[in-house]
Amino acid sequence: MRILMVGYEPTSVDFSDPALPPGLNAEKIHHGIEVALKDMRDRGWTAEQCFIQPDDQAGPILRQMLTSGSYDCLVIGAGVRSWPRHLAVFEVLINTAREAAPTVPIAFNTRPEDSGNAVERVWSRHRI
Repeated sequence: MRILMVGYEPTSVDFSDPALPPGLNAEKIHHGIEVALKDMRDRGWTAEQCFIQPDDQAGPILRQMLTSGSYDCLVIGAGVRSWPRHLAVFEVLINTAREAAPTVPIAFNTRPEDSGNAVERVWSRHRI
């Protein structure tokens, strides 16, 4: 199975935003992504990380990734969904995914480390 994980480049995150969990930083996010990618490799999957910025290039970057390969699942990171001031970026990503890869199921994690479980949850329903 081939997985694409999309999320903000950790260095682009404003960690002073009170909407984010206290103590969160770029190093913790990078570590979580490494854990997630290892977990997916351990499951026998191929996984790629697609970093975006919270700007108008997020949709085109995701479109390029989705059309350059064949993916079995797209994971949209919690940071993209849960940051209220970037709701428009989340909407763009959802609509881009529906247009560029309409049959690819979308999974949502709660943190990078549970991305594999999110894929399992969504993929098991998608195969039915």
